Amino acid sequence: MNISNKIILITGASRGIGRALVEEALKRGAKKVYAGTRRTFTHPDPRVVPLMLDVTDPEQIREAVSEVTSLDILINNAGIAYYDDLSDRSMIDKHLAVNLFGTYALSRAFLPALIRSHGAIVNNLSVVALASLPPIASYSISKAAAFSLTQSLRAFLAGQGVRVHAVLTGPTDTDMTKGFDIPKSAPQVIAQGVFDGVEKGVDDIFPDPMSGSVEESWVGSVMKQMERQNASLVAAQSN
Repeated sequence: MNISNKIILITGASRGIGRALVEEALKRGAKKVYAGTRRTFTHPDPRVVPLMLDVTDPEQIREAVSEVTSLDILINNAGIAYYDDLSDRSMIDKHLAVNLFGTYALSRAFLPALIRSHGAIVNNLSVVALASLPPIASYSISKAAAFSLTQSLRAFLAGQGVRVHAVLTGPTDTDMTKGFDIPKSAPQVIAQGVFDGVEKGVDDIFPDPMSGSVEESWVGSVMKQMERQNASLVAAQSN
């Protein structure tokens, strides 16, 4: 998958990693970049097409599908993260609504276009999908669920020519991590790592130094081997 001349939709595109992904896609020669945001967004490059797109709003998703008639890469980047201690069930629901069900809704909505283009779905997750970070417990839960969704979509869509990538980011210098006094990667580093992984066809993308430190152990792990074995059941059923 070469980014040059591709049509890309990025959710949560107005700031942070999303904005960096827009800029990196343009640098790599994308033909058109749809920038999905919940607020007014403008960009000087005519290849960028702003979309009002709240991933929890079915009507806005339908309108986006009607506008984006051709698509090569869907990047599910929109997400929320709040501190919580699991004492309030509504916090779990709030995170799942965006980070899990928003990702699911966009993936299903744009799947016909991606099947036609033999395209790719890229889900921006986090290393907390592998090991929970208790101060952001509901966020961790939602990202673990989204990672499981990503693995299942990968198995189901492989036979239809659609690749599904998980992006397992480490701490990134965005508004979401203002409260954490820890080393962080710049959003631009994440964006470069994401597109490098997509172009190489990597299933699970570890785009920064922190996440990269666990990449080798994950790729060679028993759990990754189990994922491949479980995915083979889908292929066997379709034959």
